Amino acid sequence: MQTQPLGSSDLQVTRIAYGCMPLGGTWDAAPLSDSTRKEALRSIRAALDEGINFFDHADIYCIGKSEEAFSAVWDEAPNLRGKIILQSKCGIRFAGEPNPASPHRFDFSYAHILRSVEGSLRRLKTDYLDVLLLHRPDPLVEPEEVARAFDELHQAGKVRWFGVSNHTAAQLELLRAYLRQPIVANQVAFNVIHTGMLDEGIVFNQDNPKLARNEGTIEYCRLHNITLQSWGSLAWGLLTGRAPEKPAEHITRTSALLAEMARAKGVPPEALLVAWILRHPARIQAIIGTTQPGRIAASCRADGLELDREEWYRLFTAGRGEALP
Repeated sequence: MQTQPLGSSDLQVTRIAYGCMPLGGTWDAAPLSDSTRKEALRSIRAALDEGINFFDHADIYCIGKSEEAFSAVWDEAPNLRGKIILQSKCGIRFAGEPNPASPHRFDFSYAHILRSVEGSLRRLKTDYLDVLLLHRPDPLVEPEEVARAFDELHQAGKVRWFGVSNHTAAQLELLRAYLRQPIVANQVAFNVIHTGMLDEGIVFNQDNPKLARNEGTIEYCRLHNITLQSWGSLAWGLLTGRAPEKPAEHITRTSALLAEMARAKGVPPEALLVAWILRHPARIQAIIGTTQPGRIAASCRADGLELDREEWYRLFTAGRGEALP
């Protein structure tokens, strides 16, 4: 599989990454079962077989069980750690933790960042993370505290590179003003039916814009060599058979168009969805999160699939649900 640099880091990452969120099975306090571990290993093997070298985690995924499930791979392949790239995220805290009255919240405090990384290292059974992302923006962020935490983790060799997730250009600019380390990645929701980052640059200066402000996040990341990573790359299955909670006409139309184009090209629909993301000149890294080996293989066929402008725009226009200005 083709690789590319991750931002300004020294990491060469596969253009398609594996998202490990579902590996832990359930989002509760139930212990990790043997069957869940086996299914997780099956999914990891499928990703490795396709040439994927980048695995994306977060401390909260399945209440930590996804990281724990992943660590079983070291028993099968003890020499694998130096050949793959591990990324995890921190900053989201659940309601009821640590106290019953604690609300769901975001936490970029020095203490929480350090505590979260220690937990991820323990569950993943590794000495270091290749990349740590700050998960969802914390309105109470103190950039000095983030910088202090990053400095300590980097100096201790526990985290090699740093990034963010779901951050706007302005939020990135604020953090970069305080950090010694470069921000190498920004992970955002992005797919054929979730095109807000593209729409903001298209509907700007229209009479009835869909978006009220133009953050320019894609442009900012391109200018500052920050790799965009897409989560939800497969459109949450809504275009390949999963029934939406609220049926939408544009999703039905896009699903039909996707199937038609996939048949014409002789590829699975998943490959076309990922290829659409990879076609963007920002060199977005597509993260796929399915646990089904067949869908993993289907998605990875995007690596050699090229879309021309007309094909890309057909899907873009269908997915956004309205004509271009």
